[in-house]
Amino acid sequence: MANDTLDTVLIVEPNFTGHRWRYAEWAAAAYMEAGYRCVIVTDPANAGHSLATRIAQENKPELQIQFVEPLRHGRRGLARVSYVRFFRDFKQAFEIASRNRKVALVVVPYVDYFFYSLPFTGSPFGATPWVGITMRASFHHAKVGVKAPREPLVNAVKTQLFLRAIRTPGLKTLLTIDPTLTEWFARTGRTGRTGHQAGRSAAVQYLADPFPDAKATEPLAARQRLGLGPGRHVLVYGAITERKGIQELVTTLAERVGSDPLTLVVAGAQDDETRAFFSSAGALSPAAVFIDRFITAEEELDLFSACDVVWLGYKGHYGMSGVLVQAYRFGKPVVATADGLIGWFCRTGELGPVVEDLSAASINRAFDKVFEERPAAAPAGPHLLERNTLGHFKQTLRQAII
Repeated sequence: MANDTLDTVLIVEPNFTGHRWRYAEWAAAAYMEAGYRCVIVTDPANAGHSLATRIAQENKPELQIQFVEPLRHGRRGLARVSYVRFFRDFKQAFEIASRNRKVALVVVPYVDYFFYSLPFTGSPFGATPWVGITMRASFHHAKVGVKAPREPLVNAVKTQLFLRAIRTPGLKTLLTIDPTLTEWFARTGRTGRTGHQAGRSAAVQYLADPFPDAKATEPLAARQRLGLGPGRHVLVYGAITERKGIQELVTTLAERVGSDPLTLVVAGAQDDETRAFFSSAGALSPAAVFIDRFITAEEELDLFSACDVVWLGYKGHYGMSGVLVQAYRFGKPVVATADGLIGWFCRTGELGPVVEDLSAASINRAFDKVFEERPAAAPAGPHLLERNTLGHFKQTLRQAII
């Protein structure tokens, strides 16, 4: 049990959407297991979130939650820059949450809020050591073979800001869910082409985007629980927006002919544009299945167990995908975009076919390849996604402060 002599880890995350609340929860679990008292600091708007209510109800001394109202920002001067606004919010959250506490460490599950402001502002946490997780750094992709838009001027500026930001006093380790960033950083540090001085920088380490340990259930039973019919099913999962490539997928399935129809399963809350699209689109045959809301952990388990292939033909998405990790953990093939980190992870074809474009012909060829009656090629060795477990995630977070 925690006691008043224990050091405290503050985990500052104002936004509980997507996977961010899970990162906050998992970070707390990692450091509680190491003997720290943890406090998750967040916006009062999250008071009704399941994580917040659970922490409040359990009221454990080793895990608390504190709500800090964000500042009211004007739009004059530097306040026009979002990085600066977030820096000021995090600085205030730290000043309030650290009162009367012996804070040993601050953890920022999504440091991209303010990271590029650090060369100008310094740390928002004073002299307190801290660890940040970056999920959106992409300036280096063109240098490491990741397919992404070419923005040489923007990328050059962000490169310099990055190399200065990691030298911010107090920043102990920068963790990244992009393994190519650590590769780029190691290579850049050795060559010195950007003036990087490794000895004065925080460590940059890979943090595998985790999926909780789970085993697939029996597919037929999972389908019965979900009310799915016979045949093969393709799953689109998560926050359902146009960027999922959903419109191109629906067009392809509507045109798919032959004796191998696919049932579309769309699971996750849709945005208004997607709902309007499905309202106006013609009915598919077999009929599509929609679960247009938050998906519970039990439903998630059944969905990945029941469906035969997972759709990752996203548009304009160049970062990591938790859905890719989930598909891998459940042994499900994917049809994936060639772009971004999804394309980079899937480039060998071991995880499923990659589509260079979202034409109906390309997508149908990919589905046909998934269901070819032949065994898949044996992988050359353990896939990098083997590390994407909750246990490895916690271990990496704890090692980040050694």
